[in-house]
Amino acid sequence: QVQLVESGGGLVQAGGSLRLSCAASGSIFSINAVGWYHQAPGKQRRFVASITWSGYTLGYADSVKGRFTISRDYAKDTVYLQMNSLKPEDTGVYYCGARHSPTQDYTYWGQGTQVTVSS
Repeated sequence: QVQLVESGGGLVQAGGSLRLSCAASGSIFSINAVGWYHQAPGKQRRFVASITWSGYTLGYADSVKGRFTISRDYAKDTVYLQMNSLKPEDTGVYYCGARHSPTQDYTYWGQGTQVTVSS
């Protein structure tokens, strides 16, 4: 089992920055990759960015390229999402997920952290 805890959300003005954290615990040796997902109000959860547990960035959604950066802190077993130049449409709940293999869906999820970007 893998446990994930997100933090770092909050209220920020458009153009501002936030850094989200996803702290992993439990059977972390079994993690293949961690992904960040965004769920806007009334919409489905959508992919934002992902990184392998070894630290290789897998990719970003087009809507965040050049603004968001995903990274991993090996010492803290934590994955970060640095969000710059935030826009009102970035508002929503951000979840991190973990999977065991490249061919598997993300099966472990955190509780989410709320990000609100005011215009």
